[in-house]
Amino acid sequence: MQVDRGLRQAAVLALSELGRSRHYRDRADAGSALAALADAPEAFGLLLDLVLDPQDTFVTRVTAEALLRRKDRSGLTIVASALAVADPNHSDWIHTAVNDVFGVFSIDRDQAIRVCEEILQDSDDRLARGAEQLRGILAEIDPALRP
Repeated sequence: MQVDRGLRQAAVLALSELGRSRHYRDRADAGSALAALADAPEAFGLLLDLVLDPQDTFVTRVTAEALLRRKDRSGLTIVASALAVADPNHSDWIHTAVNDVFGVFSIDRDQAIRVCEEILQDSDDRLARGAEQLRGILAEIDPALRP
């Protein structure tokens, strides 16, 4: 089944308006919803901005967690891009989101590490730096459940 690019673009546009709200809850809701469309090229910049929200790290945590819960290259790439330029406060909240998402199942954590290694191989220096940081955070996690 084909995705409807026009509808996806319209959704990204609507969520981008919400993502520019003065209210942190609106921005967090936009980040959470927009994460479902992280594979849309037009969503990348807004999601990165929301992970690095300068006004409230609640937006950072909610958006990063939603992206990480995708457990795919699109979500991990945006989080790695954010880590590459994040200040220590934002990095701490991203780290918390990584622990929350990947601290349960070792299979999910191991797959995320593999994706980070793929990103490292075919990315620019900045993204590679972020993917290396993300891989390091993932490697420190001792998941609760193993096969």
